[in-house]
Amino acid sequence: MKAAAHLMMTLALLSPPAATAQTVVETAAGPMQITPVAEGLDEPWGIGFLPDGGFLITERAGVLKYYSAVRAAPVRVSGLPEVYVEGQGGLLDVMIPRNFATSREVWLSFAQPQGGDGAGTAIGRGVLSADGARLEGFVTLFAAPPGGSGGRHFGSRIVEAVDATIFLTLGERGTGPEGMEAQDPMRAEGKVIHLNRDGSPATQLPGAMAGVYSLGHRNPQGAALDAKGGLWVVEHGAQGGDELNRVREGLDYGWPVISYGVDYDGSKIGEGQAKDGMEQPVMFWDPSIAPSGLAIHSGNGVAAWRGDMFVGSLKFDYIAHLDPDAGFAEERIEAPETGRVRDVVEAPDGSLWFLSVTNGAAYRMAPAG
Repeated sequence: MKAAAHLMMTLALLSPPAATAQTVVETAAGPMQITPVAEGLDEPWGIGFLPDGGFLITERAGVLKYYSAVRAAPVRVSGLPEVYVEGQGGLLDVMIPRNFATSREVWLSFAQPQGGDGAGTAIGRGVLSADGARLEGFVTLFAAPPGGSGGRHFGSRIVEAVDATIFLTLGERGTGPEGMEAQDPMRAEGKVIHLNRDGSPATQLPGAMAGVYSLGHRNPQGAALDAKGGLWVVEHGAQGGDELNRVREGLDYGWPVISYGVDYDGSKIGEGQAKDGMEQPVMFWDPSIAPSGLAIHSGNGVAAWRGDMFVGSLKFDYIAHLDPDAGFAEERIEAPETGRVRDVVEAPDGSLWFLSVTNGAAYRMAPAG
């Protein structure tokens, strides 16, 4: 799809009531109740569900919290890797694989220190102890080669593919439109990486660094599979040009050669909005919403949401509900709870959970009544 697919047909919502323990917000699928499930969080970044009803939440400063289904207070999990906490860097995503009941594996992505001001996105896994208090035997399975510096644009989301391989999204490390790292197939910046469960590369493209699945990304902070197992990402543009992309192996998504945004001084980025051999976004946002987190709903509990996408907005404090059957028209779900939404995920029961950086909290959204 080209430029027409960015249609922003925003659906009006009734004004939500003042913040209460349970807010009800009107949506196109009916009234939804928003309930806090975890509070007192310090810049929460990612959330993962355990099969026994518990869940894990990462905090960017390097904290992983375990919430048991039978215990009120969270447990701070030990055994984490060393984390580079600077700017946007820190402890990032958490992923619970489908075989957790037998493996008890927990996967984490994080900014890894590389000496001095150097840092790069890394991913690893450990085994969660029976009491949830420790990650045992944590091992880093992939780390971006040294070269990045500063605290900008690490990505990153972890997605378990249908075949149990792992996708990891990496930002281009904030080098700006002049930096071509995202276009260099031998560098990790601005890529989607594809790994086997032991950390070995699951994809080997000709002339590319082992594990590179796609290139030309800027800062993808949301990723999810659709019902057919296809990978989708949302990524930050510059000033305008945030993108929703359907990611396929070996394709180039254009940054910084093409973009629907402009640089922060208003100057043109790259060569324009299209170039042969580079993919167009399925849709884009202008102005930027600063997208983070992506859920593609199964329809469980809310049939009208089957196949629809939900994206957090860090900039405008809402959840974007995108309907592929309506040209990716956007409904804005706004409430006092949706301040700087960092992550959006579908829970096993079909409810939508999201993390608010502003409120330092996790919320559950499900049909009211």
